[in-house]
Amino acid sequence: MACRRLFPPVLLAAALAALSVISSTGVAEAWWWDSLFPDHDDDEHRPPAFSSIVTPKLYGDMFPHKDDAACPAHNFYNYTPLARAAERFPAFGAEGDAATRRREVAAFLAQISHETTGGWATAPGGPFAWGLCFKEEINPPSNYCDATSTQWPCVAGKSYHGRGPIQLSWNFNYGPAGQALGFDGLGDPELVAGDPGVAFQTALWFWMTPRPPKPSCHDVMVGRYYPSADDVAANRTAGFGLTTNIINGGVECGPAGAPQAVADRIGFFKRYCAMLGVDTGPNLDCAQQKPY
Repeated sequence: MACRRLFPPVLLAAALAALSVISSTGVAEAWWWDSLFPDHDDDEHRPPAFSSIVTPKLYGDMFPHKDDAACPAHNFYNYTPLARAAERFPAFGAEGDAATRRREVAAFLAQISHETTGGWATAPGGPFAWGLCFKEEINPPSNYCDATSTQWPCVAGKSYHGRGPIQLSWNFNYGPAGQALGFDGLGDPELVAGDPGVAFQTALWFWMTPRPPKPSCHDVMVGRYYPSADDVAANRTAGFGLTTNIINGGVECGPAGAPQAVADRIGFFKRYCAMLGVDTGPNLDCAQQKPY
């Protein structure tokens, strides 16, 4: 039998006041839970990390055009499947101090925004208001099958081009993502562009999972990245720029990279950091980093 908990009027009033602030600003933080209930050791009702930082209102403000008819992914990237996907990765947005947690969430949203952007220089609201516009790569140049990946062999007739918010690509990513999340990534890659819950889960899986020699983007953003001697020699310093290197460094990072694409990622990051009230931290680009 569930036991109903009754809070003293002062604490209840404080909780309601905190919720009022959250509702009016669109930004939530789990600080109010810990400050109101410091001895509470039952996390059953603690707000999940992501949804305690980004509310539905703030999410709508961050992505005001994602459901426009001009966006092929309209009505796909809704808040609820993202919040539920984040619950499968409880460390996401939950490690470090409040600034670190917010900065990681901003970094993740910035990277998936660039991967799915529909913005342009003179777009309404600016180029960084058009994240989550696409859910599938347009006119992929190949089927992204790496035949040398014997652990994750391609299925005949299947294409492993970019899909979902992180634009998951290649059989060696679809295979382990499916294995970790419980779907047939090699045999049914289309699911990533067909099910918003799976789509967001694959993005968070990629964000949270180290793939040696690459660290996870999560570890980089929460200060748990320990550069090897090779990393030091390659100038792979911690910061948002290193997450770009992890995601698409072979194309965008280094002196021969793609500075405009990197600048676009940084533009999204700065916007979301401002909306979450946190600084960006150092090392935003990867121009001087050697790709992995």
